[in-house]
Amino acid sequence: MPLADHLRELRNRLAKAMLAVVLASVVAAFFSQQLMDLLSSPVPKCPPDTSLSENTGGRCVVIAYQTMLSPFTSTVKVIMLAGLIASSPVWLYQLWAFVAPGLHRSEKKYTYWFAAIAVPLFAAGAYTAFLIMPVSVRVLISITPDVASNFLSLDDLLDFTTRMVLVFGLAFELPLLLIMLNLTGVVTGKRMAGWWRAMVMGTFVFGAVATPSTDPVGMIALAGPIIVLYFIAVGFSLLNDRRRARNNPDAQLADDEASVLDLTPEPVGALDPVPAARALPEQATGDSDGARAHRAGYDDIT
Repeated sequence: MPLADHLRELRNRLAKAMLAVVLASVVAAFFSQQLMDLLSSPVPKCPPDTSLSENTGGRCVVIAYQTMLSPFTSTVKVIMLAGLIASSPVWLYQLWAFVAPGLHRSEKKYTYWFAAIAVPLFAAGAYTAFLIMPVSVRVLISITPDVASNFLSLDDLLDFTTRMVLVFGLAFELPLLLIMLNLTGVVTGKRMAGWWRAMVMGTFVFGAVATPSTDPVGMIALAGPIIVLYFIAVGFSLLNDRRRARNNPDAQLADDEASVLDLTPEPVGALDPVPAARALPEQATGDSDGARAHRAGYDDIT
């Protein structure tokens, strides 16, 4: 396909994806209040009749807007995020339809499995984030002295919730990435098993750095499931390597390692008779030109 046709197809698929995002965002605008309540639900909010001069300590949080444009920008941000998530099947399909013609049959098969497993893993990570966020928030606000109150901007709360969901959702995809590397032959299960000490340490460090909250609850809640999924990926890779070894005994050999060859000599069978070569017409008739060519030391007229 010429380059101009590729660019035209890319333009059409991007237009369809953007249209789906816009339509989903318009529908989400009718449920903006419910979406705002859902994203702010992990925070223990103070009752509406709480006075601004009242000291709430670490019991609850007063959510407020700090600028005149904050209500509008927060609502638009939530609507666009909901539209992007709701329309994900459409723009993911458009991306797949643009890339699929250049993939082999085996690569398409792996891509189907990857897409089928990646979505539930991301949803599990997002659900885990919502489960531990109330605990994380309570741990963070518990250190507030009784003579103070917690005033939290709704923009900051939405950013905190969004980052937690994205971090947990993407982190849950790491074991799936390792499995894909094993299926394509890049990493063996034995090598992955040898990384377990570094993976456990690195996962806890990643959990401490990546989570927006600084409490140990979020770090443990993120690192624990990832470590379990990592060992599941290692077990799957070991079984896959064993299956590959049964089907191909040379699959585990390095590129510069010679395979085992059977060098036992075998008996030579009876020789097949070889018919004599056909003579050229000049040689068959024995004319003078052929005779001169033979006397000159040649077997044929050439």
